Amino acid sequence: MKQNHAMVTLLQHHIQAIAGREVAHASVRDVWQATARTVVDLIAARWDQSTKVYSQGRRQHYLSAEFLVGRSLSNNLVNLGIYDAMKAALASLGKDLSVVLDEEYDAGLGNGGLGRLAACFLDSSATQDLPVTGYGILYRYGLFKQSFENGFQKEYPDAWMEDGYPFLVERKDLRVTVHYSDMEVIATPCDLPIIGYGTDNINTLRLWRADPAQEFDFNLFNSQRFDDAVIQRNRTEDIYRVLYPNDSSYDGKVLRVRQQYFFVSASLQSVIRDYKQVHGDDLSQLAEYNCFQLNDTHPVIAIAELMRLLIDENHLSWQQAWKMTRSCFAYTNHTIMAEALERWDIGIFQFLFPRILEIVQGIDHMFRQELADLGARQDKIDYMAPIGGGQIRMAWLAAYAAFSINGVAALHTEIIEQDTLHDWYELWPEKFSNKTNGVTPRRWLRLCNPGLADLFTELLGSEAWVQDLELIRPLQSKADDIQLLNRFLAIKQQSKAQLAAYIQSTMGITVNPEAIFDVQIKRLHEYKRQLLNALYILDLYFRIKDQPDLEVTPRVFIFGAKAAPGYVRAKAIIKLINEIGRLINQDSSIKDKLKVIFIPNYNVSNAERIIPAADVSEQISTAGLEASGTSNMKFMMNGALTLGTMDGANVEIVDEVGFDNAYIFGVRAKDMASTKAYYNPRWQYEHIPGLKRVIDSFTNGTLQDQNTGMFQDLLESLLNGSSWQPADPYYVLGDFDDYRKTRDRMAEDYKDRLAWAEKCWINITHSARFSSDRTIKDYARDIWHIKAANCAAAAGPAAEKVK
Repeated sequence: MKQNHAMVTLLQHHIQAIAGREVAHASVRDVWQATARTVVDLIAARWDQSTKVYSQGRRQHYLSAEFLVGRSLSNNLVNLGIYDAMKAALASLGKDLSVVLDEEYDAGLGNGGLGRLAACFLDSSATQDLPVTGYGILYRYGLFKQSFENGFQKEYPDAWMEDGYPFLVERKDLRVTVHYSDMEVIATPCDLPIIGYGTDNINTLRLWRADPAQEFDFNLFNSQRFDDAVIQRNRTEDIYRVLYPNDSSYDGKVLRVRQQYFFVSASLQSVIRDYKQVHGDDLSQLAEYNCFQLNDTHPVIAIAELMRLLIDENHLSWQQAWKMTRSCFAYTNHTIMAEALERWDIGIFQFLFPRILEIVQGIDHMFRQELADLGARQDKIDYMAPIGGGQIRMAWLAAYAAFSINGVAALHTEIIEQDTLHDWYELWPEKFSNKTNGVTPRRWLRLCNPGLADLFTELLGSEAWVQDLELIRPLQSKADDIQLLNRFLAIKQQSKAQLAAYIQSTMGITVNPEAIFDVQIKRLHEYKRQLLNALYILDLYFRIKDQPDLEVTPRVFIFGAKAAPGYVRAKAIIKLINEIGRLINQDSSIKDKLKVIFIPNYNVSNAERIIPAADVSEQISTAGLEASGTSNMKFMMNGALTLGTMDGANVEIVDEVGFDNAYIFGVRAKDMASTKAYYNPRWQYEHIPGLKRVIDSFTNGTLQDQNTGMFQDLLESLLNGSSWQPADPYYVLGDFDDYRKTRDRMAEDYKDRLAWAEKCWINITHSARFSSDRTIKDYARDIWHIKAANCAAAAGPAAEKVK
C-alpha cells in the first residue's frame, strides 16, 4: 500500500511538471510522457548501478543500423512487474492506462527482421543479466510512414519523436566528435534503458544524434544569406534524419556510408573512453574486456575505424592494432542476396575519409600477401580481397578481420559455408558457426497475447516460463486434451475478433472473424514472394466466380509490408495486391468468402495485434534465399501454422514439429540450382490450369495500374525477363502449382477445428527452441565469452520495484 501511494505521488508530480497544470486537466499525451518519466525515475538508480558493474568486466557491444524496439511503455511495465500497480495508480488519478498506452508512437529505429532481431537480443541479454550494450543511430524520422493512395505506396516522414521521447536520456557530457574530410560532427549519445524481465539489471541501447559543430554561421545570417547560414547544420542533421536513405544515386550512397561511419566511430570512441576510465591508458587488454558484434555489413567500417583510433589516436603499431582488431570483432551474416552484401566505391571513401581508405588498402595488402604465401591462385586472391573492381567489399572485409562468422539458421549457415563464403570457410573453418535466430517471449507472447500467457501461467502454476520458455515443452502432452484445445480456440477467436474490430475501425472493412486469418507480414522483397501469395488469391477468386457453388473455407488474407522507396518492382507488387483487394472486396457476390486486407504502415504495434490472431503463417520465400526469418517464430509461438518452403528457420520449425504439423511445399534449396538450369516459366504459364488467366489479368483490364506500366513490368519479369535478369528469377510460377495444392489442403484441414488446434498446440509447446533467450545464451557462451553480472539494486526508495 505504501509503495502504491509512493507511485501515485511520483506519477502525480511528473504529470504536473510536464503539463504545467492540475492532473485533471492534463492531456493524454502529457500523461503518457509523465508515466514514462515515472518509469525512468523508478529505474534510475539501478540503471546507474548496472552501468558501473558492467564497466568492471568483459562487455559485449552490439553494433546495428537498426533496433526495431516498438513501443516501450507497456513492455517496460510488464518486465518490471508493475503493470497492475501503474494501472491502479493512473485509475486513482482518473486516467485509463489502456488509453495512455495507445498514445505512444512506435520508435522509428528500424525496418524489418534485422532491427527486430536486434531488439529481441537486447531484451534477452538484459533478462539474463548479460553485460550487452546496443549502439545505433537516433533516426529522427525512421524509415518512413506508409500510406496507400489509390493503392500506391506513398511515403511520409515518420515524426515519432517530434514531441520528445521520455525514455531517452540525453548525455551531453559524453559527446564525442566524428571527423570527415569535409566536416566535423558532434555525436551526442541518447540512452534508452533496456529493462529485462524479473531482474535488477538495466541495460542500455545507446543511440547517437548528429549535432553540428557550429549551429549556424552568424556572419552569413547577418548578411541576410539565411539559407547559406544553416547549410552545415542541415548537412549534419541529414546523417540522422532517416533510416536507409534512398541510395539509388551517388549522393544517396555517400550519405549511407556517412551514416555508417558516424555511429561506429562514435561508439568505438565511447568504448575506448570507458575502458581507459577503468583500466588506464594501456590498451593492451582492450580485446580481453570488449567484443563487438557486427550485425550484418552496415557497421563493418568499424574494423578500419578501430585501427585508426588505435594507431593514430593511441599510438599503437600497425601490428599491435591489427592483432587487437582481429580479436575484437565478430560478424553475423544475414543474407546471401548479392545486393545486401554491401560494396562501396573507393571514391566515396576517398571523399569522406582518406585515412580510412588508406587503412582498408593496408588490410587489403595484408590479405593479398597472406593468401599468396599460402599459395593461392591470383584469380582467387582477386576474388576474395577486400578491395576489387574499384569497390570496397564490406562482407569480404568482415570475413577476413572477424574472429567469428555466424549464420542465423542451420540452412543459412550451411549455404554460406558451401557457397556465399565458401572460400573463407576453406581457409578458416574454425571461425564459422550457426546461431539460429530467436524472438523474445516477453513481447511476443506475454505482452501481445495475454489470454494465452494466462493459460500457461495457470497450467504451470507460475510465470517462470516467461524467463524459461522450455518450461512449456512438457505441456505438449496435453495436445489431445479436448477441453484445453477448446480453451485455446476461444483465446484465438477473441484475438481474431479484436483484430477484426481494429480493421473495421481503421480501414472501414468488415471481415469475418470465423474465417481463416491467413497472414503474410514482412518487408516487401521479390524473394519473399508476396507476388506468389497474390497470384493464389486471384486464382481462387476466379475459381469461385467460375463455380458459384464451390464450397470454400472463408478466408481473410492479411498483408503488412513496406517497400524501399527506390524499389520500383516491390512497390508495383503492393499496388497489385491492393488492386486485387479492391476487385474482391467490392464484389458483392463473394460476400464473406474472401477478403484481402493490406494494413498500412506495418510496424511492431501492428504485428502485436496481427500475430495472436493469425491462423496461417505465410513463409513462402524462394528456397535458399531467406537467411532465417523471425516472424515464422512469432507466429509459431502464438499458435499459427506455417505454410512455407523449406527455407531459413522453417527447416528447424519442421524439425521440431514434424511435417504433419506444418504445410510445406516447393522445390528444396539443394535442388534449386539444377531446377533453374532447365526452367522455362512460359511452360507453367501455358500448362498450369488457371495460371495464364491470372497472369493475363495484369494487363487485360481486370486490374488497373493507372497506366504506370507497373503491371506490364511484373508480367515481363515473370515471363520474359530482361537483359540483366532471367525470367522469373524467384521461381514464382515454378512453385505455384504445389503452393496452390498445399494451400487448398490446408484450408480443407481447417474445417476440423480440434485437429487444427492440436497442430497449433504442438507448435506452441515446441517454440522454446526459437526463444531469443536460447540464441543469446549461445552467443554469450560460444562467441562473446561473457557471463551474467547480477547488479544488486542501489539503495533508496526510487530504486525499489513497486508491485
